[in-house]
Amino acid sequence: MNRTIKVARMQLINKATFIGIPLMILVSAFLFTLAIWWLVRRNGGDGVLYGGGAQAPMWYFLALGIQALTMTFPFSLGMSISRRTFYVGTVALFSACALVLSVFYYLMGLIETATGGWGMDGRFFALQWIADNSWFVQIMFYFVLMVLLFMIGFLIATIYMRWRQAGMVVFFTALGLLILGVIAIFTFTEFWGPFWDWALTWTAAGVTLWGGAAAVLLATGSYVTPRKATA
Repeated sequence: MNRTIKVARMQLINKATFIGIPLMILVSAFLFTLAIWWLVRRNGGDGVLYGGGAQAPMWYFLALGIQALTMTFPFSLGMSISRRTFYVGTVALFSACALVLSVFYYLMGLIETATGGWGMDGRFFALQWIADNSWFVQIMFYFVLMVLLFMIGFLIATIYMRWRQAGMVVFFTALGLLILGVIAIFTFTEFWGPFWDWALTWTAAGVTLWGGAAAVLLATGSYVTPRKATA
């Protein structure tokens, strides 16, 4: 347990990368969105205003997943920290960060709703498709999304650490061929219509459930791969 905590503390040495930058992204996106909303209202715009900038820090978790391994994994090996301890400490830290940010999103959504969308009928944190659900679903939706993005980045980094440039070329080539194959199948079978009809039935709870399953699958792959990775 002590070594796991040490790994978490080691990751937090560079606080600007793992804490400061996400906060800067969120604050900047929020202020820019408010400015745009104000200009819209000043020019007679009506209706509900939406802003997707709140999701920007979530996508940064993808970069964090890559940096969390590439920036500190070699150092941890030099300190005789096992790969298992490094993995557990790193994932636990960023899961905690994701949970804190998810609760923050939910609370800001409550404030946004109570203030009438910051006095401009805007939706930045309390996006209707998510905010119409219970507090638990809202928090878990944000949490699962951030953990999923983190695990995607972490898995990409583990592939690089294990197989280097050749592994990345093979991985992205295979991914590109898979995506192209799916697009081709959907196109030739005229399945796009039924697919979008099905996609429009998704709920925040359903996305959270399937996203959580995908995160667990990626976490398993990310745990197995670094066991043979080198610095």
